[in-house]
Amino acid sequence: MAATATFHVVMFPWFAMGHITPYLQLANKFAERGHKVSFFIPNNTQNKVNHLNLHPHLITFIPLIVPQVDGLPVGTETMSDLPVTKSPLLLRALDLTEEQVEPLVQKLKPDFIFFDFCYWITTLARRLGIISIYFSVVSPVAEASLFNPRFFDFKPFEAKGRSFLSTEIDGRISFINRLATSGRESEALCYRGCSEMEGPYCEYLKNVYNKQVLVTGPILPEPSHNPLEERWSKWLGGFEKGSVVYCAFGSECVLEKNQFQELVLGLEQTGLPFLVRLKPPVGAETLEEALPEGFQEKVKGRGIVHGGWVQQQQILNHPSVGCFVSHGGSSSIWESLVSSCQIILVPHSGAQFADTKFMSEELKVAVNVERREEDGWFTRESVCEAVKLVMDESSEIGKQVRANHHKWKEFLLSEGLESSYIDNLIIKLQDMLK
Repeated sequence: MAATATFHVVMFPWFAMGHITPYLQLANKFAERGHKVSFFIPNNTQNKVNHLNLHPHLITFIPLIVPQVDGLPVGTETMSDLPVTKSPLLLRALDLTEEQVEPLVQKLKPDFIFFDFCYWITTLARRLGIISIYFSVVSPVAEASLFNPRFFDFKPFEAKGRSFLSTEIDGRISFINRLATSGRESEALCYRGCSEMEGPYCEYLKNVYNKQVLVTGPILPEPSHNPLEERWSKWLGGFEKGSVVYCAFGSECVLEKNQFQELVLGLEQTGLPFLVRLKPPVGAETLEEALPEGFQEKVKGRGIVHGGWVQQQQILNHPSVGCFVSHGGSSSIWESLVSSCQIILVPHSGAQFADTKFMSEELKVAVNVERREEDGWFTRESVCEAVKLVMDESSEIGKQVRANHHKWKEFLLSEGLESSYIDNLIIKLQDMLK
């Protein structure tokens, strides 16, 4: 097969926006180079991502009906629609899509299927003579740490999150076994990452699975040409350069009410202006009812807690924003690395703990909010202290993370880096077809 030959990829990500978006970003990179993509997506979720499809003539969305499962709220399509504790129900629904997926794949006759949580795809692909690629949006660091805790010394509260991943619910395959099977049975592994940053972890996974490890490079979001909403640009414009703290925990993370309150009180204690974008905490219908009494009056004019969607990319690039407090989700980490904001991490579940340790202890580009040893509780004081540490121009830690962050930002945005990774990935995929 000539190096210029195009191929056809089916993409089948886990039903979560944090997975669908990076899959679509990679699909755009393939389509940009003339390759065809058929993208499996829950029926109504397509409307949320249509605008991210930059090559609709080559990327075709193929809607799937999410099967009804006992206990799964009607209309649920992605993890944004339910608490993380109910994820096994959505995984069950994902598995039940097999009878929709098989005839579709048979008809499409793709060269490759890129998938993650759907471990049974490997058997189906083998039967139909299609190459299956396990494409993980979880970093090589987090995945290696999932299978081998020696990479990072996990604290008890972090290990609790791991036990959730390894528990078999209703006698069904556990989350970790699902990933292990996907990796073991696929033809190759593919990670969103850079060998310059995560090389040793890629090498470890290559040895564990005894197969080729492909890396996509950073896959950064396309720069948005939409201006920031006027209400936010006006509000942010009222503060000094680099003085505002922006805090957001992704589309799926829901905090306990008492932790939510500690977080916002910690930001208030910094004395700095702040913009918080969070979902209402557990048990609360609205953000307003969950806020500490008198909080809104106290921070009026310098602090906003908002529950709706915001343009995160534009906010991080606003000159007034100088610090990003996040849960350490994969997409947030990449966005933070290419921004000029100082990075504070408050991991919430699973892979986020490993990524946080990697960012704060190995790359030294971020600060991890201190927690109580026994149960992982963080206080308003620890939140305030972490923010002040990085925002203080004279602090040694602040200087160190600022310098390291600048170095990696320059690397990630260096001309040709992303395209050389994608070109190299495509060459390796074409070699697999020979």
